[in-house]
Parts: sequence; structure tokens; C-alpha cells
Amino acid sequence: MVSEGKSVPHEGCPRCGAVLDQGVLAASLYVCPHCQLHLPMPARDRIVQLADARSFREWDRGLTSVDPLGFSDHKPYRERLAEARRLTGLREAVVTGEATLDGQPFVLVAFDFRFLGGTMGSAVGEKVARAFEGATRRRRPVVAVTASGGARMQEGMLSLLQMAKTAAAVGQHHAAGLPYVVVLSNPTFGGVAASFGARGDVLVAEPEALVGFVGPRVVEMTTGEAAPEEAYRAETLLRHGLVDMVVPRGQQRRVLSYLLRHLRPAPVGKLARPQLPPLAQPAHLSAWETVQLARRVGRPTSVDYLSRVFDGFVELHGDRASGDDPAVVAGLAELAGDTVLVVAQERGRTQEEQGLRRRGMAMPEGFRKACRVMRLASKLQLPLVTLVDTPGAYPGPEAERRGIAAAIAECLATMVALPVPTVAVVIGEGGSGGALALATADRVLMLEHAIYSVISPEGAAAILYRNAGKAPEVAESLRLTSSDLKRLGLVDRVVPEPPGGAHTDPQRAAELLRDHLVDALREVRAEPVRRLLRERYRRYRHIGQVGAYWRVVLQEEWDELREGVARRLRRPAVPKVPETS
Repeated sequence: MVSEGKSVPHEGCPRCGAVLDQGVLAASLYVCPHCQLHLPMPARDRIVQLADARSFREWDRGLTSVDPLGFSDHKPYRERLAEARRLTGLREAVVTGEATLDGQPFVLVAFDFRFLGGTMGSAVGEKVARAFEGATRRRRPVVAVTASGGARMQEGMLSLLQMAKTAAAVGQHHAAGLPYVVVLSNPTFGGVAASFGARGDVLVAEPEALVGFVGPRVVEMTTGEAAPEEAYRAETLLRHGLVDMVVPRGQQRRVLSYLLRHLRPAPVGKLARPQLPPLAQPAHLSAWETVQLARRVGRPTSVDYLSRVFDGFVELHGDRASGDDPAVVAGLAELAGDTVLVVAQERGRTQEEQGLRRRGMAMPEGFRKACRVMRLASKLQLPLVTLVDTPGAYPGPEAERRGIAAAIAECLATMVALPVPTVAVVIGEGGSGGALALATADRVLMLEHAIYSVISPEGAAAILYRNAGKAPEVAESLRLTSSDLKRLGLVDRVVPEPPGGAHTDPQRAAELLRDHLVDALREVRAEPVRRLLRERYRRYRHIGQVGAYWRVVLQEEWDELREGVARRLRRPAVPKVPETS
């Protein structure tokens, strides 16, 4: 669709030089069919791309900029505004309104870079703020598509302070627990990026989009140092944990539809209780044999369970600060038809993957990513599921310099206070504080052949005996198996594995885990939030009290005594030897 009847002249693609006809451009969503370069897309065409047919109702169409400063450079500001209106057919650089996407109502904010570079003056800031306020009143999610050079210098400080105005309006929308998704197109800089453009619950960037605060040209002209465009590319931002995903324009409608459908509280209803198979007789393995099984290469990892236990998993990337740790995988998914947020430690399925993912040992940015997803669960009132599989947090000076202790502490504090149902599953090796950071849940499940310990047996043996070869002996004393921890009351249920271990039948292992997860979520979702928080606090407050441990010890001694008596009662009588004279 051409913006209000205005035609875009035939142009050559700036990358490959191909001549692009207007009809071809519109049909390809302004993506060059020859080199796939994503070209600037008019706001009206963006509306056609994302909104259901005839569903868009524009808001605040009459708001237009004035010239409060009487600004003039090569030409007066008023003249520049008039030219931009003639070129685009728009009254301002942003179009706002409400629409539906696959039947789901939402508020759309669409920028048009052709209008003075998509800059944000007073009218643009007002339209954006009103869009968020209207979305908050109507309890609607917002999708913002940004394309901007930043603040509009022709309006001076009035333009700059639109950053505060729009940030405040977004803050109210966030406080109301409503979803907000941003599509960052090329370019997105300055005040738009640094006020509401970076505040989305999910940040979707277009391929090769330039995104940042101060653009490379301004950096070079103000500092005299060249700033490579590569540093601003969407793909670079993804690697550094600053955006969630890079999505080509042709796939954006499907992705946004999924996000709008799932980024909202699930209706509270009674989950059907799955038919849980009776627990089989546990395998008689030593603690050390269980350690070896939990660490076995080929045992299903978190990504296996994400694909087999959950439906429609969509990964969210990065901590929005410095990195995207591959040792932590997080995102949205469906479980038994309900939306959940999942945070999982991934150790890697092959030797090569284990090296890349550091066997699930997270750096600080991994824990910060987990915290970010936990806070999203809290905002949207969605249950949280965590999958624990790590020998511990990543050790070493680099992790220390980046704040590993503080990141773990924040993760613990965030999870233990979340006002939503939480379920954690130890699926492999749970080691030390790196595991506990994702396991302070309302229900803690543990796979039959998983382990969970304050320290690895090798580490304990090295400390106690100065001999890591003593690990098999120490493993018994650490009480790290699922049956040990169930007896101690530190895990709520043991999830059985197929005979021989989960690696022998990954699909069956996933089915068993799915059933127990659904059942555990059914239990905690039935509790009011206040009671849930009270019981969670009580649960962790009373761990380690002497009386609780004495009850465990006395129970074990009583069981041993009872078993001894039973053995004696079953022992056949010894025939009496007759006396001889």
C-alpha cells in the first residue's frame, strides 16, 4: 500500500544497485528481492503488514508539529515540515492507533523514517505517550516499530524532554502488567532508542538494522575516531545480549502474533491431573554410579526436554546489558496448553557443545538473563519452570570481575520472591550455588538418576583428603542422590526414568517429566499468591533446623531397626543338636 496515494520514486538498491519498482517493493515488504537488504518501509505499509485487514483505527491524526523556536538552518523548520508532509502524506513521523493481529487486539506505533528521519519532536512524543496511555486504559499490548535518527534538533530541549515523557508513559504501561514488543528497524538511534525503543519486554530487530544511542557518523564527526557500522548491527547486538531475536520482515507477522498470544496471563483454571505411572522399584546404584550416570554424554539435556516436553518454545536472548550466555537458555513455551516461561541450564549434548556452553556453568550474564526472564514472568503473571543441570557457576577471575557472586545473589533473591507459581527440575547434575540460583521454587523435582550437591565429589575429596581419587567414597557421604534428598525433604518428588536411565529412551523420559511437571504446576497454581509466597518463605526458612534433621535421622534408624527385626523373623530356625552321653 502506498502512503495515502503518494508514490515512492523508482530507486536503486543501495547495496546491489538493482532498480526497484514501487510495485515490487510493496510486494516484497520493501526487502530487495536480489540481495535481501531491508529498506525503509513507509508507516502505512507497515500497518498493512501487521494489522488485520480494515482493523486499524488511527489515533491523534490531527496532532502536528509547530515551530516553537523559530528555528532555521539552510531553510526554515516550517518549510521542512511542509516538505515532509508532501513527501509522505503524513502529518508527523509516527502513526499510532489500535488494530488486531490474527484477531488479537493491540496498539500499534509505527515510525516513518522518510518524515525528517523519523525524529522525535513534541508532536511525535505526544502521540507516542498517548498511545501508551490509551493502551493502558484499554489493557492492550503495544507493538512499536521504530525508525528514527533520534531527537528533533529543530525543537531544542522541548524535543529532548520527550524522552522523559514517553519513558513515563511506558512505565505506567509496564506497571499495569501489559506486554510491550518493539521491532527495531534500520536505523533506530538517539532519543527514540534510549527512551521507549529499548524498553520492550521483547526486542525484535530486523536483519542488519543499525541500532544504538549515538550513530557512527556523529561519533566520527564529534570524536574524530571512526566507528565501524558493524558495532551497531542487529546481529552484533544479538551476540552481546541486547536484543532477543533478529527476524526478517516476512516472518515478523507470525512471530508477533505468537508473542501477543503468549505474553499475557493464562486464564486460571483447573489443570487436568495426568495419569502418573506407579513408581517402579528404584535401581540399586551406588552414589558414585549415579554421579557417572548424571554426567553421561548422551543423557538428554535441557534443549532435548525443551523440544519434547514443551510446545512452541521461542527463545529470548541476552541480559540486555553485556552478553548472551549459551549456558542458559530461556524463553516462552506452552505446557499442557498454558503459557509458561522457562529458564534452563544447558550443558551441551556433544563434547564440542559442552566446550561452547561450558557444561552449563553460567557466567554472570547467564544469571542476569535468568533474572530478566523471571521478572517478565512476574510482570505478566505467568508460571516459571526451571531446568537445572550444571556442575556450578563458572569459576575464575573473568567471572569474578564481571560480578558472579552478585549475579547469583540477585537470581536467588528474585526467584524466591516471585509472585507466580514456580517449579524447578534437577535433570542432570545440580552443583552448588550455580544450581540453587534456579531452584528456589515452590516445588522441586528431581530426575531419578540426577544428583544435587553442595560441591562435586571430586571437589570435596580434594578438600577433605587432598586426593580427588577419594571421590567415590565422598559421594556416599554427601547424600546427593534423588532418594537421599527426598528423604531429607529437600526435593518434593522423584521423577522416574526409563530402565537404565533417561538416555536409553529420551522420548519416554520426556513424557514422564512432562506428566510430573503438569501435576506439580497443577498443585501450585491452585494456591492463592499470598499463600504461595508464605509457604515458599516457610519452606526455605525452616531448611536446616536441627529438629528436622533429627526427625530424618530417627526415621532412618527406625527403618533400619524394623528391617533388622523383619530379617530375624524370616530367618529359618537352626536345628538343635541332640546331646550325647
